[in-house]
Amino acid sequence: MEDIIIKPIGVIHTPHKDIKTMPIQPIAAEGIKGYIEILPEYSQGLKDIEGFSHLTLLYYFHKIAGYELVLVPFMDTEERGIFACKAPKRPNAIGLSTVRLLGVQGNILYIDQVDMLDGTPLIDIKPFYPRYDNRENVKIGWLEKNKDLPVEKLRSDERFK
Repeated sequence: MEDIIIKPIGVIHTPHKDIKTMPIQPIAAEGIKGYIEILPEYSQGLKDIEGFSHLTLLYYFHKIAGYELVLVPFMDTEERGIFACKAPKRPNAIGLSTVRLLGVQGNILYIDQVDMLDGTPLIDIKPFYPRYDNRENVKIGWLEKNKDLPVEKLRSDERFK
């Protein structure tokens, strides 16, 4: 199989300078604001984005070294397969977060609910559309036993450095 080359379209700026104590999901980052700086050559692609309240961001975990196929995720004490959790130590180190769009000014997107490190390379942006992006009657595997954990209070630690 051929390699895939992906180039960043921008940079995500956040107050998170270190992995330790970061929120582990956007829902746990309510009120934590940041901004995205889209590279000038991609700024035309922002046309009409201001009409959306939320955006799904795909980004590169640029501070993660290597990967683990089996690990203990943040919300558990048992080992799980990497593809059965959202831990950052992934074979392709790609992150996914849905954030609230606060405003657009030129090539800058102001966002809330940031759960990524400052300087994170942005790979892509998708508008969040509830009809397409939400599902009903879902099964959540091993997370079922942890579904009532207060994720808003959980923070990252150094296990995925």
